[in-house]
Amino acid sequence: MSQEIVTQPLTSTAFAPFGDILEAKGTADKIINQGLCGRFHDLARLNFSDGRAGISLFNATPRTLPYQLTMMERHPEGSQAFIPMSMNRFLIIVASDKNNRPGRPLAFLSDPGQAINFHRNIWHGVLTPLEDPGLFAVVDRIGSGENLEEIFFDIPYIVVPQGS
Repeated sequence: MSQEIVTQPLTSTAFAPFGDILEAKGTADKIINQGLCGRFHDLARLNFSDGRAGISLFNATPRTLPYQLTMMERHPEGSQAFIPMSMNRFLIIVASDKNNRPGRPLAFLSDPGQAINFHRNIWHGVLTPLEDPGLFAVVDRIGSGENLEEIFFDIPYIVVPQGS
């Protein structure tokens, strides 16, 4: 038996307890480069313990909905930003902490052009693109020591699209 989670749109209000949404929406904060570039400034709160910020590339295999969620993870030593390198949507799964375990997960579907930054120590699902290519730039902590906790569920969750 599984438990169902219905996706919802990725909005800054709904996602705020878990992280930041990065997108070039509305009016740019600043116009630079001889008036040819809008800068959307300081969109994510990067937070790392000892170590430094690094940029890596992840190439993830696309998944489909319904999606079976069997585990979640968190990074106690640093935030983690996922920036798609295409205009494809992806699935974002998060949960509040309940006694050092994920609470009931929430699932968000990004719009094309949206990226996210998980705040430090937030339970989240793995990188889950829904289309090829699943290529993402990832900004996270590079340093020594453990920065990964994983929890596997006894009963998986099934993530389904809204309106299904």
